[in-house]
Amino acid sequence: MSPENHSSVSEFLLLSLPIRPEQQAVFFTPYLGMYLTTVLGNLLIILLIRLDSHLHIPVYFFLSHLALTDVSFSSVTVPKMMMNTQTQHLAIFYKGCISQTYFFIFFADLDSFLITSMAYDRYVAICHPLHYATIMGQSQCVMLVAGSRVIALCVCSFAYPPPGLAFLLC
Repeated sequence: MSPENHSSVSEFLLLSLPIRPEQQAVFFTPYLGMYLTTVLGNLLIILLIRLDSHLHIPVYFFLSHLALTDVSFSSVTVPKMMMNTQTQHLAIFYKGCISQTYFFIFFADLDSFLITSMAYDRYVAICHPLHYATIMGQSQCVMLVAGSRVIALCVCSFAYPPPGLAFLLC
């Protein structure tokens, strides 16, 4: 019988900043403040765009989706980091790590593709101002956002298969 390693990893230890327990509040407070500012600021942008009918134009449509993506992107890693700082439990389970990495890459890619869609919107507005309303209609904007989501999902799934579908690769 050949000696083989049959060990498995169920969790990873996270390395963090060397913060002493008495200094946790000093570091936790600014992180919490920045996270809440990011989340509340982006949610306020979404709310204002939805409430004001003058802002129902393509550039603000893309901006509201970009703000929602930024909220999601920030919420993937920051709450776990803040919880680990407070509890001193520096481990993350394998499935949690894979899920976090998957969504981190997905929202980062989606952010980039939405900015690309916004750039296309500005290109049409500057280079074809007389045809802007016909080129950038509501259906075209929805198609660009949906396309951004599908492309980000494909890119992310190619790099990291979704956590629930990892068994297909085995």
